[in-house]
Amino acid sequence: MLTGTTTTAPLVTDSVTMLGADARGRAAIAASHGGIYAAYLAAKAGLRAVILSDAGVGRERAGIGGLAYLATMGVPAAAIGHRSARIGDGVDCAKRGIISYVNEPAAAVGIRAGMHASVALDLLAASELSPAPMPAPQEETRRRVAEAEAGGIAVLALDSASLVEAQDVGSIVLTGSHGALLGGRPETAIKIAVFAAVFNDADRGMDECGIARLPALDQRGIAGATVSAWSARIGDGLSTYRDGMVTAVNETAARHGGEIGIPAVDLVSRLVAARAKEIAQ
Repeated sequence: MLTGTTTTAPLVTDSVTMLGADARGRAAIAASHGGIYAAYLAAKAGLRAVILSDAGVGRERAGIGGLAYLATMGVPAAAIGHRSARIGDGVDCAKRGIISYVNEPAAAVGIRAGMHASVALDLLAASELSPAPMPAPQEETRRRVAEAEAGGIAVLALDSASLVEAQDVGSIVLTGSHGALLGGRPETAIKIAVFAAVFNDADRGMDECGIARLPALDQRGIAGATVSAWSARIGDGLSTYRDGMVTAVNETAARHGGEIGIPAVDLVSRLVAARAKEIAQ
């Protein structure tokens, strides 16, 4: 992989949510899913090009929806096959990742499916590309799910787990994020001590990483579950709630009535009841 000290040296990061001011004008492997919200954050950071994870592609091809979004701005983007490297782990994506999808601007600079991700990153970093233009602001991505709430227990749909806030302690959150730990670090499972958190399994992927947050949440007494990437659109918290079918639960969630194979709507109903019972005791 190319290295250097200039601002155009490529970046490798576990998530687009970690991009800082130094990202502008650089090419990056950001091991987030390749959905529209992740692509929006990449463009907002001013990357010249980005390589994401295809997240299993999933329902309505949401796992790679960001590639077409970035193509409309002329920004090269590609996705790494979820069975070649762990989503949420930039180092692993750079080491083992194989490109599975590319948009037209990326193809124009020589990026191809089947190419090693590190080779693709070097090509993008060496290309004479401009920073992404500032995208139109995305609509609010934190939503209350009023129809699921009872007894004052908040139920929230978040397009990204990064949007959880301090006020969400004890809440039930349904996120559009993948269920992998960022860089394999347990502390990244969720920032706040919510009562329960539901994620997209990103079709599980390499090393079953798409459900790796669940045991880490167990260690903190937080109920955790994932829904199938083929049932719900990754990057869309409301789809997690309305469309999701549960594919994995941790021990804490199972104690609160969580089961594999039920709709996320039913899981949330059981979690709300469990939280209400806990508060009453």
